[in-house]
Amino acid sequence: MDASVARRMWQLGETLHAVTYFAPESFAAWEAAGIRGFWRGYFATRAAPFGGTGPGPVVATFFNFAPGMVARALPAVWQLATPEDALRARVTGAADALRAALGPALDPAAVDEALALVRGACAGCDPSGRALHAANAWLPWPDEPVEALWHGLTILREHRGDGHNALLVAAGLDGCECHVLAGALASGGASGDDRRSARGWSDEDWSAATARLVDRGLLDGDGSPTEAGRSLHADVEARTDELALGPWSHLGADRTSRLAALLEPWAVAISERGVLRYPNPMGLAPVDGSHDGGA
Repeated sequence: MDASVARRMWQLGETLHAVTYFAPESFAAWEAAGIRGFWRGYFATRAAPFGGTGPGPVVATFFNFAPGMVARALPAVWQLATPEDALRARVTGAADALRAALGPALDPAAVDEALALVRGACAGCDPSGRALHAANAWLPWPDEPVEALWHGLTILREHRGDGHNALLVAAGLDGCECHVLAGALASGGASGDDRRSARGWSDEDWSAATARLVDRGLLDGDGSPTEAGRSLHADVEARTDELALGPWSHLGADRTSRLAALLEPWAVAISERGVLRYPNPMGLAPVDGSHDGGA
């Protein structure tokens, strides 16, 4: 199976998963659970699979956030809501967001079919070295189908993300450097300033990371990427796709193609209806429905 399949499935699945970070229904669920403020809600709901953790595991597994930004939310947020409350809020809010965005297009029979395929893909995930994925994978599956579909897509999303982070570490890039390099390479994606502010890095952090990349020959003195920087970034992206192929190889080409066909119209609708922000720090592009068949 070609590694491009993994990237295609990420784009489709991530579009549905990411409503949790952008949709008002998600924010309303966080607030109803007692968590006020976007970043408190973000760190509480995404870190909740670890239990009532402090900043350490989150700095390690979320990878590209400034440690001080994480520490401002954790562990203090657990005084506002328990991890169990946060978990419930994130899945109900995300499911409410999907229903609001998709309406009748979220056909129950299609949801059930997609959920069965997502469960099959999740069964092919190797948790070795993938802490955030494993924390999600060991949670109980929700009974409600839309909630369960979102949960399964989140398991797959964090599986890919953990592999991506491992490759960044292997490439010698830290959490700030990876954003500086990606921002320098961005074309139609999130700018460096957007990435810096969204991940809590100071101007001093950013400047120091830029200087380190210049010293390594990955950026020129003016901050533009060198050929070596472009090559390193492309290699990490390609190997990320390769490491993310396991679930789709397990599911098989035909069933993966069928899942893509089910997810695509939902992802197109979310992209077209302005639920997500483009550009965004995830590097996720809109799904336009132009893919010519299969995964």
